Amino acid sequence: MEQTFNQRLDIAQEAARLLAAVRADRPLIQTITNFVSMDIAANVLLATGAAPAMVHAPEESPEFVRRAAALVVNTGTLSAPAAQAMEVATTAARTHGVPWVLDPVGAGATKFRDETIAKLLRHRPSVIRGNASEIMALARLAGLTQEPGGPRGVDSAHETAEAEVSAQKLARHCLCIVAATGAVDVVTDGRVLLRLANGSPLMTRVTALGCALTAYVGAFIGVGADPLRATASALAIYAIAGDMAAEIAKGPGSFRVAFIDALAAIDARDIETRLRLG
Repeated sequence: MEQTFNQRLDIAQEAARLLAAVRADRPLIQTITNFVSMDIAANVLLATGAAPAMVHAPEESPEFVRRAAALVVNTGTLSAPAAQAMEVATTAARTHGVPWVLDPVGAGATKFRDETIAKLLRHRPSVIRGNASEIMALARLAGLTQEPGGPRGVDSAHETAEAEVSAQKLARHCLCIVAATGAVDVVTDGRVLLRLANGSPLMTRVTALGCALTAYVGAFIGVGADPLRATASALAIYAIAGDMAAEIAKGPGSFRVAFIDALAAIDARDIETRLRLG
């Protein structure tokens, strides 16, 4: 990744190019996510032009993964059957070379959750997207740091600046892209580190928008883009749409609707004029 990608204009232009590719290609994104986020994740994918498929059953996942442009796995409402479904799907994704994104919701909270996530990491995700506490917990789980991590429920107890070193170590260890999202989003491949500073506080007041962001990243890696560029582009556009929605929303309820509309309407000019780097 050339250093010029750190420049604001390059990120904006790449984001606009990949958004156009998603809208043109309509990638099929298999999404194994938690019960709370299914609706908003599907609507976010539809708004951006992708095709969501909430296929969870282990009996059909291996067959379906082969048809998908990307797989997204979210560990939010975890159970033994859900863990099996995730294991089967990620095994198939690795076998067939399908890129996949891991959202390690609640990493660090319980032994069962950590054991499940550790097994999933063996199948080499293309991208890990979580909040700061989750990324720090994963780095500790991998033996890369002794920094305290762990969430407050499913919410972050840390700022993304605190997770930067852990994110870089985790990216190098897992040979993937790591994104820690919050007021400032951090994206790294272990060498290059990008900070993206768009987004509205209202985004934290609508349940599962973070989970839906992971599905949104799946759409961008689903068009065959370089994972670092795809992840940075997805995060930038998503947060800019949050800014746009906040300008007209009266509160969390109207923000949810305005946000989905903004994802459908956002264009290259919006991205270029609004993008902020941290």
